[in-house]
Amino acid sequence: MENQNICLIHANLITMEETDFSDGYLVIRDGKIADLGAMANLPQEAAGYEVIDAKGAFLTPGLIDAHSHLGMWEDGLNFEGDDGNEDTDPATPQLRALDGVNPQDRAFLEAVHAGITTVITGPGSANPIGGQLLAMKTAGICVDDMLLRAPVGIKAAFGENPKSVYHDKSQAPVTRMGTAAVIRETLQKAKNYLEQIDRAEEDENEERPEWDFKCEALLPLLRQEIPLHAHAHRLDDIFTAIRIAKEFSLRLILVHGTEAHLAADRLAKEKVPVLSGPILTDRSKPELKNQNEAAPAILCAADIRTALITDHPETPEKYLLLCAAAAVRAGLEPDAAFAAVTKVPAMLCDIFDRVGSLKVGKDADLVLWEGRPPAFDAKPVMVFVDGKQIKR
Repeated sequence: MENQNICLIHANLITMEETDFSDGYLVIRDGKIADLGAMANLPQEAAGYEVIDAKGAFLTPGLIDAHSHLGMWEDGLNFEGDDGNEDTDPATPQLRALDGVNPQDRAFLEAVHAGITTVITGPGSANPIGGQLLAMKTAGICVDDMLLRAPVGIKAAFGENPKSVYHDKSQAPVTRMGTAAVIRETLQKAKNYLEQIDRAEEDENEERPEWDFKCEALLPLLRQEIPLHAHAHRLDDIFTAIRIAKEFSLRLILVHGTEAHLAADRLAKEKVPVLSGPILTDRSKPELKNQNEAAPAILCAADIRTALITDHPETPEKYLLLCAAAAVRAGLEPDAAFAAVTKVPAMLCDIFDRVGSLKVGKDADLVLWEGRPPAFDAKPVMVFVDGKQIKR
């Protein structure tokens, strides 16, 4: 479908910016938000567009999941669709989610129909260093056309997963010490590589290092262009991730942070954001024993930037809004819960210039709702991605 020029009128705009409009309009032109405001200020030129009367329904930015494996573990398949963990080498920063995502997985269609228009997806947590994450839209045929940004981060993993995977292979790491050592060794090698590049650029008599695929992949991380997304559930693993990030001057985002709420005040001093969740799952392994759906509320109360995640397929992608509703039921303020699936993940993942709020110039990724999200009964009635209405 070609880009449409559309004017939505009489919508209750929740912009995730400074000003909302209880009776507002929004103009879509060439896939972008061209104008928005109060109905009293509706421009005459909008009369020439396709007009959609929202009849007071809520219009919001599309939802964003900051941590998912959408398209990496395909729905209804076993090994054939399992492309999330290259568990043949503990350190694989050179792996790109871009080369593993299948947009034809039916979970994409379910996601966009549920109002999720952007996801951060990528490798799993088998390896201490798993590879490169990307941000992409949920509507399209080819991942290259759906791409927002790649890479948006490097995936690392602490705790039970790496030691369990490699214990079964009788290969290091089989302890938390071993996992930390693999990460440190890989980062130090890349740091030495970067320092040699810098010396060569400053002094023509210095030779550049021999090209290294893994080290090259870590240069944006070491230059603080992208963050380390550190899978960590237990408090000791959380603090190990923080320790290593400090050693190498890395930007850090904690993924899951299942026990982060147990030391919220201490973590607040570190100013490390948390991608919290999934909360709609069972406690399937020992490090989840302190899983608590009140955790997002506790983290937000401590002024820790917090986004809510599904960790699809752990919680199906289409239930992201239900995760927000569950967090509200457990004490999180509704506005904070909705920000945790729109504005906050966009800001943390460096894509807020494109998505996460309703603002002139941003991508026209919009959801028109029956009911006000994040309520349990809020239902998408229209979804737009890049200005194109997604038909059921």
